[in-house]
Amino acid sequence: MVVKKKAAKAEAVALDTATLEKLMSSLSEDGDDWSQLLAKNLLDCLRLTDPVQQIQKVKKVGALFEELREETSLPDNLLLSCLDTLAVMYTSLQAKNPLQRAIGSALSSVPDWLRGQTVGCLSARLSGCLSTLDVDRYPHLTDTVASCLDGFPLGEMCVHSILTEVLRFLWKALCEYLQQNSGLAGRHVAQAQVMQSCLAAVKTSMLVVQRSQELISTTLLVEESHCPLQDTLTALLDCYTRILTDEEFVQTVQSTAGMAVVLLTRSMLGDADRVAEVVAGLLLGSEEGVDTAPQWLKERCAGLYCKTRPSAVSLFLCHGALAMLNWRGGSLGLEGERLLLLIPTTLLSLDSSVKESSTAMVVARVLALWSSAALDSLQGEYRSPRLCEALLGGAKLPARLLEHVHAHWEHPLDGVRHQTRALFRNLLRLHQACAGAPDAASDPFVAELTRAVLALEWHSRGKYGSLACLVEHLGADRLLALDARLPARLLALMGDQTLAPYAGDLLERLFVSHKAQLSEREGEGPGAGTGWMDQWHRTWVTPLLEVLCQARLDQTTYILDYFLPKLLRCCPSSVGHMVQALQSTPLRTSGSHGSRGALGALMTCLRAARAHGVVCPREEGLWGGLVPLSLLQQALVHKHDQVRMDALGLVCESHRTTETLSAEEMDLIRHFLPCSLNSQSPGVRQQTVSLLKKLLCRVKDSTQLLQKRLGQDRAEEKGEKEGDRSTLEAYQDFLRWFCETLFQALLPGASFSTCLTALHLLGLVAELFTFSTGPGGFALGDCVRQMHAQAVMHCLASNFLEVKQLASALLRKLPPLAVGLQEPERMRSLLRVALDLSTSTKPFDSVTAAHLLCLLAHQEGLLEALEHCALDQGVSFQPLPPGEPQASEAFTLERNTLAVVRFLLLCLKAEVVRAECSLLQAAASHPLYGRAHCITAALQQLHTGSLALTEQWRSLVTELIATSYRMSDVVSPVVQSSSPEGLIPMDTDSETSAGLQRILMEIQPRDTNDFFSDARELETQGGGEPGKGAPTHTPRSESTGGSGEGYRVTAQMVLVCCWRSMKEVSMLLGQVCQALPLRIREPHADGIITEEQVEGVGQYFRQQLLQSRHRGAFELAYVGFVRLTDMLCRSGSLPLQQLPARWLKEVLEEVKSSDPSSKLCATRRSAGIPFYIQALLSSEPKSSSCSLLKMTMKELTALAMPPLKGPTDRSTVPQVHALNILRALYRDTRLGENIVPFVADGMQAAVLGFTSPVWAVRNSSTLLFSTLITRIFGVKKGKDEHSKKNRMTGREFFTRFPALYPFLLGHLEEAVESVDSDSGKVKLHPSLFLLLLVLGRLYPSPMDGSSSPLGLAPFMPLIIRCGRSAVYRTREMAARALVPFVLVTQVPATVRALLESLPLGPGPGTQQNHIHGTLLQVLHLMRSYQTDTQRPLSKGIEQDCDIINALQPRMWLATRQNPCPVTRAAFWDLLGDLCGSSLGPAEDPALTSLRRETLRIAMDSELLSPDGPCAAAGPGATQYFLSLARVAASASVDDPGLWGTGPRGPLILGHLLRCPQYEVRQLALEAVLRGLEKGACLSSYLDAACYPLTSMALHETHPQCLTKVLQVLSGLPLTSVLPWRDGEKTLTNEEALNWVLTLAEDSAHSVELHCAALTLVSRLMVHLAEAAPQGMGVAAVSMLSRWGALVSRCCGEEQPGEVKLAAAEVLVKATPSLLASPALPLGVSDTVALWRSLFTLLQDEDGDVRDRASDFSTAVPGHLLPSECTDAAPAAVCPPVALELGVGLLCRLLQVWGQVPAGVLILTEWLLGEAEPETGSEETPSLDEEEFLFEKGQLNLWAEPLRWVRLLHRHLSILLRAPGVAGVGRAELDRLRALAEGRERASQHMLSALPPLPQFSCTADHARLAVLRERATLALEVLGSPRLTSPSC
Repeated sequence: MVVKKKAAKAEAVALDTATLEKLMSSLSEDGDDWSQLLAKNLLDCLRLTDPVQQIQKVKKVGALFEELREETSLPDNLLLSCLDTLAVMYTSLQAKNPLQRAIGSALSSVPDWLRGQTVGCLSARLSGCLSTLDVDRYPHLTDTVASCLDGFPLGEMCVHSILTEVLRFLWKALCEYLQQNSGLAGRHVAQAQVMQSCLAAVKTSMLVVQRSQELISTTLLVEESHCPLQDTLTALLDCYTRILTDEEFVQTVQSTAGMAVVLLTRSMLGDADRVAEVVAGLLLGSEEGVDTAPQWLKERCAGLYCKTRPSAVSLFLCHGALAMLNWRGGSLGLEGERLLLLIPTTLLSLDSSVKESSTAMVVARVLALWSSAALDSLQGEYRSPRLCEALLGGAKLPARLLEHVHAHWEHPLDGVRHQTRALFRNLLRLHQACAGAPDAASDPFVAELTRAVLALEWHSRGKYGSLACLVEHLGADRLLALDARLPARLLALMGDQTLAPYAGDLLERLFVSHKAQLSEREGEGPGAGTGWMDQWHRTWVTPLLEVLCQARLDQTTYILDYFLPKLLRCCPSSVGHMVQALQSTPLRTSGSHGSRGALGALMTCLRAARAHGVVCPREEGLWGGLVPLSLLQQALVHKHDQVRMDALGLVCESHRTTETLSAEEMDLIRHFLPCSLNSQSPGVRQQTVSLLKKLLCRVKDSTQLLQKRLGQDRAEEKGEKEGDRSTLEAYQDFLRWFCETLFQALLPGASFSTCLTALHLLGLVAELFTFSTGPGGFALGDCVRQMHAQAVMHCLASNFLEVKQLASALLRKLPPLAVGLQEPERMRSLLRVALDLSTSTKPFDSVTAAHLLCLLAHQEGLLEALEHCALDQGVSFQPLPPGEPQASEAFTLERNTLAVVRFLLLCLKAEVVRAECSLLQAAASHPLYGRAHCITAALQQLHTGSLALTEQWRSLVTELIATSYRMSDVVSPVVQSSSPEGLIPMDTDSETSAGLQRILMEIQPRDTNDFFSDARELETQGGGEPGKGAPTHTPRSESTGGSGEGYRVTAQMVLVCCWRSMKEVSMLLGQVCQALPLRIREPHADGIITEEQVEGVGQYFRQQLLQSRHRGAFELAYVGFVRLTDMLCRSGSLPLQQLPARWLKEVLEEVKSSDPSSKLCATRRSAGIPFYIQALLSSEPKSSSCSLLKMTMKELTALAMPPLKGPTDRSTVPQVHALNILRALYRDTRLGENIVPFVADGMQAAVLGFTSPVWAVRNSSTLLFSTLITRIFGVKKGKDEHSKKNRMTGREFFTRFPALYPFLLGHLEEAVESVDSDSGKVKLHPSLFLLLLVLGRLYPSPMDGSSSPLGLAPFMPLIIRCGRSAVYRTREMAARALVPFVLVTQVPATVRALLESLPLGPGPGTQQNHIHGTLLQVLHLMRSYQTDTQRPLSKGIEQDCDIINALQPRMWLATRQNPCPVTRAAFWDLLGDLCGSSLGPAEDPALTSLRRETLRIAMDSELLSPDGPCAAAGPGATQYFLSLARVAASASVDDPGLWGTGPRGPLILGHLLRCPQYEVRQLALEAVLRGLEKGACLSSYLDAACYPLTSMALHETHPQCLTKVLQVLSGLPLTSVLPWRDGEKTLTNEEALNWVLTLAEDSAHSVELHCAALTLVSRLMVHLAEAAPQGMGVAAVSMLSRWGALVSRCCGEEQPGEVKLAAAEVLVKATPSLLASPALPLGVSDTVALWRSLFTLLQDEDGDVRDRASDFSTAVPGHLLPSECTDAAPAAVCPPVALELGVGLLCRLLQVWGQVPAGVLILTEWLLGEAEPETGSEETPSLDEEEFLFEKGQLNLWAEPLRWVRLLHRHLSILLRAPGVAGVGRAELDRLRALAEGRERASQHMLSALPPLPQFSCTADHARLAVLRERATLALEVLGSPRLTSPSC
């Protein structure tokens, strides 16, 4: 994105009175005519106040200067006064001011003969300014000096003339800034200003020196002894040195100072060789460097030669050397070469000490800069052999730099990765320049590097940048030759959001390079043509189309963003090839399940082409001349969201925003919009709104263009004007339809997603076109009726906040007449409702109230309405005096807001008083939080920067803060108790209420942390004083009735009242402090809130955060406190700026000194203390030195470490607090990379804390460790916990956290001493688990070379020894942790050594733990080795033979000679991996022999012995059988050919299926299922297994195994299932069906079994119906009815999602043979019941269920489809369209079946619905319904009952016109009519009984009753149809 620079604002000259009078007096003297003319213009300029007019005058002066002639105008006093005036004006203006630039231009216009005087005047003026003592003017003067050197030659001459004075001023400014910075600790705003000024001063001094280079050299040569200039320069050097060595300075200033040191050194030395030598000495910073330095450098830069200087000094000096010295062509000589090689060595030495990510960024940038400088040094004719040798690819320095690249290309910072990639690219160029090889592809160094990079895992982001560099270096051909599947591999990554941008960039590099290479190669031949394009298409376009058609949508999500546009940009003609290829594919095919299919791929390609202007939609009937419009219509209602979005993008997006909408495009939107509003996916909703916004913008922009053309009077374009008018009329009709459709979507009971989308789109219309009612524009306000505005207003009652916000914003944009708030009675009723809702016990009601009040606050008549409400409620409210009749909107809003807040505050005060008397009654009748929330919302919409009623606001804010404190005091005892959730008893009678008060009084003095030292025992019920023990449970009493007011308040209600009240107080106080202007302690100061009030609010937050126990309370207090701290740091008050640092130090001291008697909560993860510290630290600017963060982390880390003398009561609580606070800080994303330097310390504290004997410390350490694992390795990026996506290379880990290397190694050595199990005793070191967990997260990289990276070798023997532990988990983790530390080239040797350590036979000294640990290590190493793409292939066979040779003598471990089943299991796992893998060629004799031996031992085992499997016995036996069964399944089912199993395969499978262990049977069945999924034909194989699965199904007892059997049977051909056999017995089809059906009916307790049985029985039923459509017996018909009832039950809303998915699958497959069969095999009632079930699924809340059910449209016979669907095959449509299609199809089928009368009755009953209104009671709902605030019933947030009802009514009305309707029975009609009339009366009666405006107060009841009333009304309309009431009926 290109960011436009902000233009500088012109400001007028502002001079003090004395200077102005003096200048005007000097300009009034006599002089020649030209001088007087100049003086007159300057006088006029000084009198003006408009800067633009002043610029014009100055330009006129400049023009007069150009016309001056030496002959006619001598430099008299008046002329000199003019020059002096301009100089005064120039130096008084701010830099970048256009007026200053104009003055500079005018001064530059003086003739040559006047330049001397001009320079003299400007120099004198500048000199006078520089001598000022006013420190505040230093920044302005620094900018003035810089502006003199910015394209202003006279200014540069002026600076040269007073060079020493200018440099001395800059030195003085720097000294002042250095002094100021030392006293600004904690004042971040002031500190940032000083840093900015200091940076400007350093930059300006550098600019002065650079522009005065020759002058400085000449002066220093002439004056050999000390001169003022040299003294000034050395003084500046001293300042730069102090900046470099002061770590309080930000890195930007230090980096600039580093450049300045080198620049001044170069300027003062002159000789290039000498400069390089001295700079090298500075880099070394040692005594050797001092010897080469001149004396003045030793004196002034002594800090740079000190051994204790900060390590970053070398970094900044390196940057300065690279930036300030000329490296081109070796101009610095031999010393320059030495310096060039020294710089990277110095930088690489910092790698291990760099902690801050910002410093790592600087290191990366400087290394990239060095590589560019090295390339420059190799330019020219002469290349130093020494330099070429040192920079050649295989040399030591490039190898170290490549190691740096490998360690940093996965860095979290994008900038580091980018610079690392630049370094890698330049290293390749350096190698090429040094090697001089013409063919880079044949270079061995590049070839080896390319293979290593290709072998990296694809989750490594560094791989993509490196490959992109290699593409530049080698070309795409070379990489494609090495890996032909490269395009497919990269396209497969397009579903990963984190990798898609990198893969897209690499793909672009590849296909652009490939195209260039192919075209160049083709162009060189004699018959050059375009055949190379076909090859290019095959390489890049064909894989793309395959992925788009076949892959799942989530795997191709970002292709449209990151790949397809780049491909079309490279080759626009490819779109024709794509369309042709996709149209040749059957568009009905949808690819694999979940893919977009050919149609979706076509839409994706066309969308990208349209967006980039490759195709345009202009031809009739064909879109862009490529595809028919019917395909677009089909894609717009496709089942898959992304296909619909691509089709919509194709219609909406255009590369030209003024492109007019065609009639076809508007029709397509009409086709799309109604069925696409109700999407549950937030991403789809967002895309829909975004794309339609583009369409509306096109309408707006093209409208302006059309109106402009219509306004032009050109007679020759009359026909075009008519077309433009018709287009505008079409636009108006379209927009009105658009708005009407969206307003109608907001019907009662509309889903959240529909409301959200409709309101979003209506807001866009209001924003782009406005709902105006005037003659101009489209007059969209005329289509907004009152019912529309009311529908929007009723959305304010939605439970979803976003809907409320959108509706509230839209209401202010609708026509006021439609909204109707001007009517006094309506405003009063809305205000009463809002005030009632503000005291509701339902939290979302208070949000509704706030939105209503904010809406009313914009209305003129609100004050009168408030007076009426005050009179009604008896509130003594004194309204404000009425304002001006024509007051501005802002004043009206302020006045109304003030009145609303005052009214709410009066009510809140009274309620707080009542709550102080009875918190229970307050929770039940008037909870406090609603009023406070409304006050906060009212203040949020107020423009507080320009308040007019200041005095009233001041008094109101004072009352508001005081009331907030009182409100907090009422509820704080609950949220600050030790256990707020369990505090309040469930009883509410007076006796229990008194008990509650006693508890509230008791908890404060006893609420301490003494559980650390003294265990509190619960007192018995009988003993002890009342009120001292835990509250006893008393029987529940019902609320009182009669006239007395009774409350039954639950603990939940009181707790919600309390914590929500605390939340609202926090939000309110935070809003007050953040939004209201501050009143500083100055006379006549403006502002509302005082410093004392702000500090008091801070103290309040401190108390709440440090003492609250309830998470909801302190989390939201934290939100308010963050607002406060944000305001403190940016306030102009010095005391307030210093508060965060003071509070932080106080709380840290309190944490340090906390003990068991402290009020700080040490349970609940320290409750609010971490939040308090987080808020204080997050207020520190990220660009500062982060001194507070560093200080805090240092103190907390010290506290978190275990005390040297062991834990005590005084040390344990602070340690727990420190660990909990550290955890919160490491989790805080706002601290960003600033927290990374402290990760290593936190890891050490967590590991050491695990050794504590105190449980609380260990618990907190565990939580901290978990947080640090996430912080280091990132959030979990896959389901596999041990995937390399969740890990890091060992090199990268120890490079980023070098302190952890000795720590982990030392503690691992200590822990290993306790794991050896030879003694037979279990010893477990507490930290071993954590150490192995960390080490197991590392993995080796192919880039690590042949030596162990970063000395990882010492870890290996220790981890191997951990395998001897007696703890199983330890052995397992040690095996996993060993893998990273063994390089891939060393795996075979390591495995062989481990195997050789195993015994050759059983013996008395055999240690099974040792054997098991060794086998696990071998197993993990081999698995890693087999999946590693970098394993050596040349020596692979020999090494594999060595492994097998070491393994074969130890085969006894797999036999019965080994008594331990656990080690036998591990050995069988190893054999399975070796024999079943592709480690070597299939015909490899060693492997073949091993497989043969393995199979022999397996056949002799307990599992496969001829006697039959035996039952498992003893620990580990099941594990052994499973490991053996995996090998047997591999040999018999998975790959019998590889094993050479032959006829033994079915025998082995039969043994597995008969095994007593259900785990073995389940494993075998899963293997069979895998084979079936792969398409293997296993039916004959299973028949040969001598164990039919049908018999197994009848006798299987384990539900999971039975499920698998049924799934296998469902996947087999029916010829293998039927006839059903049970051993020798054969069941009839009816018997088999009855058994499976009964199983399906009785298995609802197990979801998986239920689904499997349902699927199988449905398949058998469909087969039965297809086999005998006309001649089914009575038993079969009965079972069909039972099956239909079963399917209907499975479609119920209460069923699990898996069951409904299975039912949807069943119905889709049954559609052609049962649901849509002309034979009607189930009968009309059962068939229609199945259709009803299908419609239920199409309205299910689960999107997957709806999508699966919508697939029925693809199974419907074509002749039954409506005519509009016959143009194109009906691909799966979205559920709303499928529902419409299904109901219409059912109506047609009723006619086909001849069942129209029965159908009319059934559909009318559907229309009426099943629910009846509850007419028995007119009372309000009982408290039983309201006491559970958070319990929700089964809600369907997607279904829209009213839309379903209207759809039914529409199709039923059509069915009434069909022939045969006359057969409807009169009795049935009368029954339905009576039922409908009764329901209509009942619903109307209940609606009238609701309170006023029930849409807000009883939203759910009103919506339910409205639907019931409409159901009854529409049913009566149908029953009253003339077709039914005619006498023929």
